[in-house]
Amino acid sequence: MDKSWIFKDRDTLDYEIGVEEFLIFAEEIASDPKRISCPCKRCANFKKFAVKIIRGHLYENGFSLGYLDWIWHTQGSASRSSVNRNAPTPASTPAPAPTSDRAPISSPGLASETVNVCDAAYNSSEYNNESYQFRRFMADAEQPLYEGSECTKLESMLKLHNWKARFGISDSAFNDLMSTIGSLLPKDNVMPPNAYEAKKTLSNLGLEYIKYHSCPNNYILYRGVNVDAFECPKCRLSRWKLGKDANRRWKDAEPADSPSWRNIDYRWPAIGSDARNNRLALSADGINPHTNGLTNKYSCWPIVLETYNLPPWLCMRRKFMMLTILVSGPHEPGNDVDVYLQPLIDDLKKLWEEGEPNVYDAYTKSYFTIKAILLWTINDFPAYGNMSGCVNKGYMCCPACANDTVAKYLSHSRKMCYQGHRRYLARNHPYRKQKAAFNGQQELGQARQPLSGEEVLLQQDKIEF
Repeated sequence: MDKSWIFKDRDTLDYEIGVEEFLIFAEEIASDPKRISCPCKRCANFKKFAVKIIRGHLYENGFSLGYLDWIWHTQGSASRSSVNRNAPTPASTPAPAPTSDRAPISSPGLASETVNVCDAAYNSSEYNNESYQFRRFMADAEQPLYEGSECTKLESMLKLHNWKARFGISDSAFNDLMSTIGSLLPKDNVMPPNAYEAKKTLSNLGLEYIKYHSCPNNYILYRGVNVDAFECPKCRLSRWKLGKDANRRWKDAEPADSPSWRNIDYRWPAIGSDARNNRLALSADGINPHTNGLTNKYSCWPIVLETYNLPPWLCMRRKFMMLTILVSGPHEPGNDVDVYLQPLIDDLKKLWEEGEPNVYDAYTKSYFTIKAILLWTINDFPAYGNMSGCVNKGYMCCPACANDTVAKYLSHSRKMCYQGHRRYLARNHPYRKQKAAFNGQQELGQARQPLSGEEVLLQQDKIEF
């Protein structure tokens, strides 16, 4: 069969006739006419399609010009074991000179040389010529680097990796080299864009690796007699990691076990009866995104919502957080942050009050009305005062004690000191009887006595506290 049409332009009549003759030939001798190896430049006999799809590929991508011996479209293509691989492969018929200005991409004997390379890379009696590795190897070994190149994709990768290993080039430098070479080559080149894709090309040469599980205490490898073992025979540790059970509940450790959650279920049963209603937490704090620290007069306040309907190990993942507001400017908003929270508050009101179905549930294939409630806020103490409007400094800064806060002003250091909170200890706690140790006062008329060893330790604890 005349194959000179392979080298002609795709808009010529000769190319059109050649494509139809090839498709008829391939369909007649194929073991499965509905799935034939596609010989276009992109597929390179690696993928199989129907005839009408292959026809489109051949006109869109062109025929693989290095594929002159149709070894994947002969009667022995289904099983090349019938080919005497110890005998020399018959050379392909020399192709006539192309009529267009384009030169042949590779020499006519390229397919024969490829078969010999395959024989060297794979054991002649063990490899399966229909396997993924072998077909990928053949595709890379037969595909020219670009139109008009006498070097194949596989050959160029071998040369580049040899150079990389010889001079100890890093992967980052190799990535830059690959991108630079690709920009200098013609647009139809098949040069891998980075080191990762280049390594995938060479992995089909049999340079793969084998992974073995090992005991966490390094006693054994799970191979040989232990290949199917589920635990180490010496330390009895499990071979496998214990996964998290999504249905398992940790008592008193999940947001659903908190008093706030149960209070919502009690006061608004309609909210608690539907697990799809959102329980939210609001997190806010001021940050300086620049590297020059506090010297830069710039402040950025992200307002983030977290969904606590999720399991505890998922609710704080970044992909489940919603950045609702970003307040940026030369100064922090301070107590005026409520002005910037108005859009968020309006949205939360809408989610609480709207009664019409507004969300589509893909599982039940129906619309439902979603409700949302803000349960908690997550802040440091200064941001807590800004977000809640509560006093967080001075004589009554404790949000729990309020007017009963025990505070003392230290005139020399000009700071507030809070030492009266031993009242929250257990009634029989020894610290409750040591007023002088915590408040720095002694009973009137009581002489100072040398401190005992226990009292010295107590004073040290007071200083550290």
